[in-house]
Amino acid sequence: MKKKSAKKENQSSETSEIEMNYTCFAKDWQLALSPYLESEAFEEVIKNFKEEKAQGKIINPPSGLIFRAFKKLNLADLKVVIIGQEPYTGPGQANGLAFAVNEGMPRPPSLRNILSEVETDLQTDFNLRETTLEGWEKQGVLLLNSVLTVEEGVQNSHAEMGWKKFTDFVVKTISDQKDHVVFMMWGKSAQEKFNLINPRKHPRLTAAHPSPLSARKGFFGCRHFSEANTYLSQWGKNEIDWTQINDFNGHFCQSEDEYTKILGV
Repeated sequence: MKKKSAKKENQSSETSEIEMNYTCFAKDWQLALSPYLESEAFEEVIKNFKEEKAQGKIINPPSGLIFRAFKKLNLADLKVVIIGQEPYTGPGQANGLAFAVNEGMPRPPSLRNILSEVETDLQTDFNLRETTLEGWEKQGVLLLNSVLTVEEGVQNSHAEMGWKKFTDFVVKTISDQKDHVVFMMWGKSAQEKFNLINPRKHPRLTAAHPSPLSARKGFFGCRHFSEANTYLSQWGKNEIDWTQINDFNGHFCQSEDEYTKILGV
C-alpha cells in the first residue's frame, strides 16, 4: 500500500513539474499561448506525458527543460524561428533548444552539419566546437522542435503524444501576431507547418533535415543563414551573427538544476 502511494506521489510530482514550468514562460509568451495552455488539448499532452513517466521510461529532455525555448527569449524580440523534428534521443543530449547540446557535450551529427553550412554559407571560419546555440537564442532565434519530448533511445516515440498541435499553435500565433519573422523549416516534420505561416508577412524557408541521412539531399547549400540576414536587413532589423554560437556574455547551462536556479523557478 505504501509503494502505491509513493508511486502516485511521484507521478503527481512529475505532472506538477511540467505544469509549473509552462507558467515560467516569458510573460508575453504566457499571454499569447494561454488559450492553448489552458485547453483540454494541452491537458491531454500532460496526461500522455504522465503515463509515459509512470511506465518508468526515461524522457528527454528533463521535465524542467521541456519549455526552455520560451523562457529566455521574449516573443517581442523574436526574429527567426528554426523548426526541427524532435529532441536528441541520446543520454544527456537534449536540453530544450532544438539542435543544441550543453557545453562540453560531443556535437551530434546534425549540429555539426548545421555549423558546417553556416561556415560555407557565410564564407567564414569560427569555432565549430561550440554547441549551446545560446548565442543565437540571445539574438532572437527560437529553436523549436515540432515534438518537444522523446523517449531516450527511441526515435519518433512521442510523435503522436500531442506536441505537434501545441507547436502548430505556437507557429500560427507567431505568424498572426508578428511581422517579418524568418521561418526555417528543416525536414518533413517541420515542413508540415508550412501552411500555418502567412507568406505575405513572413518568408518561409524549407530544406532537408540536417541529419547525415538527408543533409546532402537539400540541406547543404540551402544558404538559409545569409538569406535570413538579407531579409532582416531589408526590414531594418539587426542581422543575426550566426558565428556567435555560445553566449559568451551569459551563463552556460550545464544541467536542469542549474538552469532552474538561474531562472529562479
